[in-house]
Amino acid sequence: MAVTDDLAGIVTGVCERNADAVHAVAAAIVASGRADGLVRPAGAGHSLAAVLETFFRAGGLAHVRPLWHERVLPFSGARTATAGEREPGLGRGVAEAAGIIAADTVVVFSTSGVNAYPVEIAQVARERGATVVAVTSLAASAAAPLRAGRRLHELAHHVLDTAVAPGDVSWPPAAPVTAPTSSLANVALWTAVLREVHAIDPDVPRWRSANVAGGDEFNRGLEERFGPRIPEI
Repeated sequence: MAVTDDLAGIVTGVCERNADAVHAVAAAIVASGRADGLVRPAGAGHSLAAVLETFFRAGGLAHVRPLWHERVLPFSGARTATAGEREPGLGRGVAEAAGIIAADTVVVFSTSGVNAYPVEIAQVARERGATVVAVTSLAASAAAPLRAGRRLHELAHHVLDTAVAPGDVSWPPAAPVTAPTSSLANVALWTAVLREVHAIDPDVPRWRSANVAGGDEFNRGLEERFGPRIPEI
């Protein structure tokens, strides 16, 4: 097998297996927007790459406000980020300070879904009455040591299963040691969600690229509309 032979299959497979859940998540996101709620993505460590995909992205949804903390960002210290993700109370503090409301859809990215940070964010979101989406790997979660009393997928209303192998490695097939696939699966699933959102409501507000004619002008209107509620803009 060539080193790239299975990459397209990973994308196709994860989207096909999650087709019903993708539709349900897209419907929840559209409902949030219509109820003046927000999409609240969260993640820690390398799952923050998926959060970045959701926010202020060309072609992405405008009603998105991320939940994050610098202590779970690897660039602020890789070992510190790992420790922060496991620290009881950090995720709850972030979520409680975020102003989550019942109209929101909280999307938590976590491959293992066992550390305190993602689990606590999901717990607070449930307490606030928000819709909780877990983007996680059921296989990786089942194999990981339980650190927070619950697993992320157990707290979610909707689960997008990335099916990433325990350890998040894929190559070589006989004894994988490299080539993590979680980011690939996360982006594929979020892209599928965006397409389904468009199918449900083509008029959902979306950002345009700042590098196309008229993009800056168009985006300024969204900044004025959402900026008071999304200060990260």
